[in-house]
Amino acid sequence: MYLLAQREKVVRIPPHRLGEDLDTVVNELARESYEGRIEGNDSLTVMVKNIEPVGEGRIVHGDGAVYQTVRFDTLLFRPMVNEVVEGRVCEVLKFGAFVRFGPLDGLLHISQVMDDRMDADEANQRLIGKDSKRELKVGDQVRARIVTLSFNERNPRESKIGLTMRQPGLGKKEWLAEDRAKKGGQEK
Repeated sequence: MYLLAQREKVVRIPPHRLGEDLDTVVNELARESYEGRIEGNDSLTVMVKNIEPVGEGRIVHGDGAVYQTVRFDTLLFRPMVNEVVEGRVCEVLKFGAFVRFGPLDGLLHISQVMDDRMDADEANQRLIGKDSKRELKVGDQVRARIVTLSFNERNPRESKIGLTMRQPGLGKKEWLAEDRAKKGGQEK
């Protein structure tokens, strides 16, 4: 899920910033340009640090800016299909719940919460199992599996990530503890 990597990219230093300290400008522009962005390999850049200029910058005719190559360390968030994640329910709607894990949210559709049929209680921000009476509400800690990924490179917060909890070992933390206790009682 989280990876450390070293990158070498280019930042554009606008003409009005050319008189400033190069290290300060490069640090600021690299963070602005790359933090919070999704790259082509479906990784969200969470943080950029240890930024240093590499060689001399290039001036493009007619632009007036300097294009400076920089090397930096980066913390990447790369969720993958079938990965098991732990998160917190941050919103409940009539069609399911949104679960925040890492810097992103995934949708846990109402049909993917448990094998029981579910009712939505939007007023109280919870989903309730019709037979089991188990409830899922805002703030609950859950373990889920990623089933679909569709990244939005322009706005990472609008990426579509589908989750499921309909498998053994997945679900709300309290449900998992209850299931372990029942299983332990049957073995004796």
